Amino acid sequence: MKNPSMKFLFLIIISLFSLNLSPLYSQVVNQPLHSDVYQFLSRISQRGIIEYHDEIRPLPRKYIAAKLIEISEKRNQITPLEKKELAFYVEDFGREISKLDTRYRKLDTGNNGQASKIQNQAASIPNHVFTFAGKDPYGRIRLFSYEDSLFAVNLSPILGYSFGQNDGEKQTHLWNGFSVYGYLTDYIGFSFDFRDNSEVGNNVDKKKINTPITGITPSKRSINSVEYSEFRAMVGTDWSWGSFSIGKDFINWGYGGNGLLTLSSKAPSFPYFRFDLYPTDWISFNYFHAWLESDVIDSAAIYSTYRDNQYRIRYRNKYLASHTLTFYPLHGLSFSLGESIVYSDKLEFLYLFPFSFFRAADHYLSDNNNNAGANSQFFFNLSSRGHIPNTHLFATLFIDEIALSDIGDPERERNQLGVTIGGSVTDLPINNLTLSINYTRINPFVYRHYIPTQTYESRGYVMGHWMQHNADQIYASINYRILRGLQIKVWGEYIRKGEDGSVDDQYTRPSKPFLFGLRTNYTNWGFNAKYEIIHEAFISLTYNSYFTSEEQSNDILTDKRQNEFFMSLNYGF
Repeated sequence: MKNPSMKFLFLIIISLFSLNLSPLYSQVVNQPLHSDVYQFLSRISQRGIIEYHDEIRPLPRKYIAAKLIEISEKRNQITPLEKKELAFYVEDFGREISKLDTRYRKLDTGNNGQASKIQNQAASIPNHVFTFAGKDPYGRIRLFSYEDSLFAVNLSPILGYSFGQNDGEKQTHLWNGFSVYGYLTDYIGFSFDFRDNSEVGNNVDKKKINTPITGITPSKRSINSVEYSEFRAMVGTDWSWGSFSIGKDFINWGYGGNGLLTLSSKAPSFPYFRFDLYPTDWISFNYFHAWLESDVIDSAAIYSTYRDNQYRIRYRNKYLASHTLTFYPLHGLSFSLGESIVYSDKLEFLYLFPFSFFRAADHYLSDNNNNAGANSQFFFNLSSRGHIPNTHLFATLFIDEIALSDIGDPERERNQLGVTIGGSVTDLPINNLTLSINYTRINPFVYRHYIPTQTYESRGYVMGHWMQHNADQIYASINYRILRGLQIKVWGEYIRKGEDGSVDDQYTRPSKPFLFGLRTNYTNWGFNAKYEIIHEAFISLTYNSYFTSEEQSNDILTDKRQNEFFMSLNYGF
């Protein structure tokens, strides 16, 4: 390897996999972010029943299994519906629970002693267990699973079909693929998820810009259709005080109702390696380095091909490095402070080093020349669960650029900040009912940069909140769980958004005022009913209403209303 930074990265990977790992279940497989088990654990934790750390997601299945054990031991504190939900999740995480803790033999989730039955089955599993279109040893229905002393694997199909109307026009969405996860020896966990998508209809959104839906890379487009695919994969291991993984996935940071300020799933998933440390109960450390897509052509790398008028192109390299310290001073209370940097062109050792100070490293590497520098960010998150009964309160601050010396000076102030504050209350006044509300404000030019390879984006999609800069949002929702797997949700939001402005506007002092330019207001609300019949098999009904009021240069408002109604059937997350 000629690149010294790549040599360093290679040595990190080799050294971490060469650690003297404990033979007791040192494996990492992350649970997909859209799994309802995250909401289940969050609701339980905000009632003070368990301590739950989900500031950075996805979380390992082993960690979730440990939380299910903890809830099982306190089952007298949860509602009858939650006991059924617990039993449902115990089946899904049966292998992880049985490997994780022998106390599982004594647990009773309230579903005819199901937990004890699963543990007894796990204790008597023969050397080779093969399941096809049936229940695995833990009671979970699977298409295919296999387990022996060396290797375990679970395979699920992904099949889905959504149909309905979008603004009076018929629209369909068909997706298919497969997901697989498993464990190799006592050290390695792995997962892979692939899905192909086809959307057809005159009003199909082919760009996915002004929406919280994940951005896409179309493989085929026509006037009334778009096709695209997505895959995620990872390999990981852990030990008593840390974990390491490499793969391609989303990473979420912080909390929010309909959008995340710092790191969201808006941009397509990206390749990364991730390093987590948790040396004590009161502190944790997270670092990851990601390879982004700049969409900026490297003009110096263009060369002709053997075909006439055809040229080979290459895009500029783009990277993201991020690290976070989280403190847990009290049960249910956490404070996170993090830093990230978007840089381009070549890998840098100081950004591959987890314990570097990126801002200072940028000054060193650029010789304090802004044209040679990178784009850094700071972010903070405060979370309180259960200190007010049944309540989760949170606040996130995202600093793209700040000059403390200019604060309060109307002639110089140019501070590009974003903030989210919010909370939720569960089981008050009715059991199994959750009320949520949050407010997000993003000042002008947050996420932007005058060097196109260093914007806070990947593949042209912002990595933070989907509504982007110069905007604010108030969002509220009511979620009611009727039966195990059956829930209804009503939500509403009001968004104000100003103009984008120009690059010169971004660097002019003082900064443009909040919501500068012609304004667009969005009043949106929706309803969703979803039933998970068996694990990963869903049926859902969705209605969304969007009302847009756009200010024109002659002070006239142009209004537009759009309604959607869809029914979906799918197997697989």
